[in-house]
Amino acid sequence: MSRPFKNRCTLSIAVAFCLAGTAYLTAKEYLSGKVWPEPKLVTPGENGAPPSDAVVLFDGTDLSKWTGGSWKLEDGAAVAHGGDLHTKESFGPNYQLHVEWAEPVKVTGSSQGRGNSGVFLAEKYEVQVLDSYDNPTYFDGQCGAIYKQSPPLVNACRKPGEWQTYDIVFESPLFDEQKKLVKPGYVTVLQNNIVIQNHTEILGSTHWDAPPAYEPHPPKETIHLQFHGNPVRFRNIWVRELTPIVPKNAPETSAAPPQPESK
Repeated sequence: MSRPFKNRCTLSIAVAFCLAGTAYLTAKEYLSGKVWPEPKLVTPGENGAPPSDAVVLFDGTDLSKWTGGSWKLEDGAAVAHGGDLHTKESFGPNYQLHVEWAEPVKVTGSSQGRGNSGVFLAEKYEVQVLDSYDNPTYFDGQCGAIYKQSPPLVNACRKPGEWQTYDIVFESPLFDEQKKLVKPGYVTVLQNNIVIQNHTEILGSTHWDAPPAYEPHPPKETIHLQFHGNPVRFRNIWVRELTPIVPKNAPETSAAPPQPESK
């Protein structure tokens, strides 16, 4: 008695598959209506090397792409000394910035007095550099904070003397012709490959003695590294400007998305 029932089930399943296949073949493919340009080819760097489209700001040999300060070169690193360091070239409005840095091996001071430096985006927005390995301080001033604005999601610091990395994606704020803010800035930060700022909105220029407030500036600006009295070391610094891919409208003959059948 069970065999005819089994045969009927098998036949029903086969018919269902056949009908589904027919519907798939007759349905129109969804097309977005956009014609995208081909993304350009970028070769990733190997063994710590920058990608092929990066502008190398410091490769350990000289500071010719920087101005200001009297930083020292030691063993392929630039050691913070005698004032802030500024790039000669401006970048923006959006870019990826890679910076490697190490805190002094000899631990001196505490809180903000221990291994203090900073990466300033567009000269105004500071991603804090600090020895926050077993070094309590106020949370929106610890390593990885957008200084006095947003603490890092986690403390991802390595021990003093060990090399660390920042990979920063910066979206510059934009101002209109009347110097009015029309779009706030945003920043994403990975420290040692860990996300510590996730598309965080920037509230304005960094100040230690006043609340953040926006000050109009061009979409392209220089980058600077802070000297805060501590010999923090930097190496392997590069930047990539991020250009959005803009699609064109597809021809009107493009297939439209499939529509549900009317009942």
